[in-house]
Amino acid sequence: MHTAVKDRVALSGIGLAPDYHGAPIIELAGVEKIYFAGSVPVHALRHIDLEIYRGEFVAIMGASGSGKSTLMNILGCLDRPTRGSYFLEGVDVSELDKDQRASIRNGKIGFVFQGFNLLRRTSALENVELPLIYSGVPAAERARRSRIALSIVGLAHREESHPNQLSGGQQQRVAIARALVNNPSLLLADEPTGNLDTRTSLEIMGVFQALNRDAGITIILVTHEPDIADFASRVVTVRDGRIIEDRRVRRVRDATEELAALPPAEEDFELEEK
Repeated sequence: MHTAVKDRVALSGIGLAPDYHGAPIIELAGVEKIYFAGSVPVHALRHIDLEIYRGEFVAIMGASGSGKSTLMNILGCLDRPTRGSYFLEGVDVSELDKDQRASIRNGKIGFVFQGFNLLRRTSALENVELPLIYSGVPAAERARRSRIALSIVGLAHREESHPNQLSGGQQQRVAIARALVNNPSLLLADEPTGNLDTRTSLEIMGVFQALNRDAGITIILVTHEPDIADFASRVVTVRDGRIIEDRRVRRVRDATEELAALPPAEEDFELEEK
C-alpha cells in the first residue's frame, strides 16, 4: 500500500509534513450553532475558535451530545454556523448558499462514514467512481483514477467485488478510496471504526496514518473513543458545545505496530467472490 500512497504524492504534489508556516487550511472564528426546540434555543456550539494546518491529522473527540457532530457538519459544509466565520482554504464558506457549499464539499472534502454507505449492487470500482460521475469526469478517466484509489488502500485485486463479497474492513477501504478519488484538500472521517472489531480497526487506522504520513493528506477524525483519538497527532476535545482541550499527542499510537503485535487471527481469509 505504501508504494501506491507515494505514487499519489507524485501525482498530487502534496507536502509530506504539516505546514505550520502557511495559512491554516481551516480557520473557525467565534463559531456558534443554535437550533430551536419550538421556541427554546439550543446552543449546540459556543464560540468555537479552531485552526487546522495542511498535513495535520486531528481527532475531534467528544461524547454523544457534546457538539462534535455539529462541528463535523459545519467543517464538512453540510451545515453553516449561526454566528462566526469558517474559512476553508481562504474561502469563507459560512457566507455561501446551499449550492455553493455543495460545490465546495464535492471538490475539496472527502467523507468516510461509520456505515460505509456503499451501493450494494455495485462493484467496488463503480462505488469509487461515483464522485467522479457527479463531477462529469469521462468514463475512461473515472476508471483510471478509481483504480489508483483502490490501489492506494490495497484493494486493486477486488475492484469487481460487490460489498456483500467484502469484509467490513474491506468495505471501509472502498469507502476511503471513494473519498480520495477526487483528490480532496481534506479527508473527514466520522467514527470510521465504529462498526469494526479491534484488528480491523487497526487496519483502517493504519490506512489513515499512511495517507497522512506518506501523502501529507489533511485528516480530521471524529470519534468518541480516546484510544482511537490517540492515533492522531492532535486531539481537540469538545464538551457542551465548547472546545475544552486542544493538545498534541505526546506518544502517537502506531496502528501498524499494534496490528503486528496481535496474535494471529483464528481464520485469516478473504471472503470468496459469489
